[in-house]
Amino acid sequence: MKRDSPQEGLRPTKGRATKPSTKPDDSENWDSRLGFLMHDVSRLRRSVFDEFMKPMGMTRSQWWILAHLSRHDGMIQSDLANVLDIGKAALGGLIDRLEASEFIARRADDSDRRVKRIFLNLKGTQIIADMRLRSHEMSERILEGLDNTSRLALVEMLTLVKHNLLTIKGDASAA
Repeated sequence: MKRDSPQEGLRPTKGRATKPSTKPDDSENWDSRLGFLMHDVSRLRRSVFDEFMKPMGMTRSQWWILAHLSRHDGMIQSDLANVLDIGKAALGGLIDRLEASEFIARRADDSDRRVKRIFLNLKGTQIIADMRLRSHEMSERILEGLDNTSRLALVEMLTLVKHNLLTIKGDASAA
């Protein structure tokens, strides 16, 4: 039985509000549906955010680097490549463009001159502030129809899913 409603995965209970089912129907592949839904939401959010950033002249790769540096300013370039899961050469080209645009600066590490650290410049800090405003506007539109309690519950559930995924990834790496 195919369901396309937002109530998908919810089971009616007698005289009460619906609650999430813990077991998928035999006719459905819950794991695939959940995976597809999470993937689609993530992909659509990135796509919409790209549109929100387009007037700023930022590509996804550029805003992703700047956003990460806004939380971890002064990272070593090779560590940034690992965290963002991109090659060092590809990151180097992006860093070159961001540096030429004066959003960031590369500086030698104090203890090892061979190591380059990446810092936001004033222009980079300013564009991060603009990006945060646009991100907030976009988030409000995405979460339209959800009250504050629902929003907090959504964050709590997604945080738990992330934690579980990190645990599984750690278990797989240890094996």
